[in-house]
Amino acid sequence: MRVLMIGDIVGRPGRKALLDNLQALRKELKLDFVIANGENAAAGHGITKEIAKQLFATGVDVFTMGNHVWNKKEIIPYIEKEKRIIRPANYPPGTPGVGYSIFETQLGYKLAVINISGRIFMQELDCPFRKIDEILLEIQDKVNIIFVDFHAEATSEKVAMGWYLDGRVTAICGTHTHVQTADERILPEGSAYITDIGMTGPRDSVIGVCTNAVIEKFISQMPRRFEVADGDYQLNAVVIDLNPENGVAKNIQRVFNLE
Repeated sequence: MRVLMIGDIVGRPGRKALLDNLQALRKELKLDFVIANGENAAAGHGITKEIAKQLFATGVDVFTMGNHVWNKKEIIPYIEKEKRIIRPANYPPGTPGVGYSIFETQLGYKLAVINISGRIFMQELDCPFRKIDEILLEIQDKVNIIFVDFHAEATSEKVAMGWYLDGRVTAICGTHTHVQTADERILPEGSAYITDIGMTGPRDSVIGVCTNAVIEKFISQMPRRFEVADGDYQLNAVVIDLNPENGVAKNIQRVFNLE
């Protein structure tokens, strides 16, 4: 079984990367399921119902989110109904939407997708380690193929989560920092891991933002309006091969496509 996890989709260039490439990638790589982080898909902040529907049509099966999940307020009623958009599970009880869902592939295998948020240099949410323990306990008799999007800033927190979940999930893949790391591996107990999948968005940018505005802010220390950059795009992702009978990962490979 083969699953593609796509790094943070940023603005129009990120959406175009999927529109131009995802259908072909599904065929070329013989993908069974596609997970994409969509928290920056709408002008770099959040996602809308219209954009979600457009990208579902390209071949995305489920969106994970992150700290920008609520930036487009109109997503709230949609996320209550659309279980294919998953917000971080460690938001407080009563928050709209779901933190994980279980899906069925075309071949009939059940697969869980969990979204969790880090806390170092991020918004203070419930403990991600304790929260994911609760979720794994809830689903232990339902599914053994489990993908985790850990949306976090600190490398140390992501690495710690990888070791914490090794052998308990199929894959732990980091998002949020928009720079693809070169540490993909299968951990000793059989879980696929990468610290950050990277960004699907404008290549010539500062993590998706127009370069001049970011440079000016660093130099002047004054507020600047950040906008998504234009130009050529990149598509960052990982392909994970696994044994569908036991959920153990067999291989993880980075994808870095340029326009």
